[in-house]
Amino acid sequence: MDVRTALFYLFSVVLLFAAFRVITARNPVYAALFLVLTFFQAAGVWMLLKAEFLAISLVLVYVGAVMVLFLFVVMMLDINVDALRAGFWKHFPLAATIGALIALEMAAVLMGGFRPTEEPRALPGAAAAAQAGIQYSNTRELGKLLYTEYLFPLEIAAVVLLVAIVAAIALTLRTRKDTKHVDPALQVRVKARDRLQVVKLPPSRPAEPEPAPVAATVETKA
Repeated sequence: MDVRTALFYLFSVVLLFAAFRVITARNPVYAALFLVLTFFQAAGVWMLLKAEFLAISLVLVYVGAVMVLFLFVVMMLDINVDALRAGFWKHFPLAATIGALIALEMAAVLMGGFRPTEEPRALPGAAAAAQAGIQYSNTRELGKLLYTEYLFPLEIAAVVLLVAIVAAIALTLRTRKDTKHVDPALQVRVKARDRLQVVKLPPSRPAEPEPAPVAATVETKA
């Protein structure tokens, strides 16, 4: 067993353990920290597969930004874990069925990748550039391929993410009590008499005059 194979098994074992602890940790903060460890191990596996750009993107984007922000949010929200676990076993059969279905679909798609193959080779452009003595950029070639041949799927993914962001913000603001929520349907159906209400008050009486002050008398002794 060479060093590359040993590192692959090491990263894989730690990745599986961390991923299992993400869903079994009782504390949400610990689950977020285990998820950060999972991302690091996945980045190590991608480095072994000569996908340096994907590994660095995973560390910078997910670990450096998304997960750190998520960790701070979880720590500041003070989530009631007992309330979240109340309906766990009630929804466990449905969750287990969906999880098994997703696992079968992923196995059907990725089964061919587990067959023994030769070491991943560089792109034809990289080999030609190496022979000509020209510096080859894997990131630049990936960007060209992404924004030319796969531009339409990229735009669809961007729209899906935008809709998810807008929906998350709408759901958050709708349930918060410290924000003012306006229902557009009620604004359309409003009538003039509902906006202004005239209240009749009894007439007020004039103020009564105050009694004159009584002059104080001072007795003097002769």
